[in-house]
Amino acid sequence: MPPHGTRVPRADPLKQAGLKATLPRMKILEIFLAAQAEPEGPRHFTAEDVYRRMLTERADLGQATVYRVLAQLEHAGLLRRSSFQADRAVYELDDGQHHDHLVCLDCGKVEEFHDESIEARQATIAQAKGFRLQEHALSLYGICTRAECPTRPHRKGP
Repeated sequence: MPPHGTRVPRADPLKQAGLKATLPRMKILEIFLAAQAEPEGPRHFTAEDVYRRMLTERADLGQATVYRVLAQLEHAGLLRRSSFQADRAVYELDDGQHHDHLVCLDCGKVEEFHDESIEARQATIAQAKGFRLQEHALSLYGICTRAECPTRPHRKGP
């Protein structure tokens, strides 16, 4: 039984994906479902982010279990994995809706966006080059301009 006040998702998404509804899977999936419900909350998590959230919820899950469950949820099509930086992967719910990403090179924040004119232009380019697009991923890298960015690392000196 989960601790009082801990929300555990219904097992339906797991069962529909062909996975047994174990407590670790349900708890990790809940992190992503809860984040999706927050309009301005983070939607992309590293395995370390998920593990830290498990620790704050006092869940008895090891880091190896978090990595294993994330891989299982990705393989089942519930999560999508992206590697915006060479040394780390981030996961997000795979809700079937296409979107592109803006990635801050300074703080690591990832913003999602969808722009029909960009989508149309990519299709036009692919067709002109003799391709029929099956899928694509567009990630734009830059520096966020928010002065008080909560995810920017604090730097010493000028």
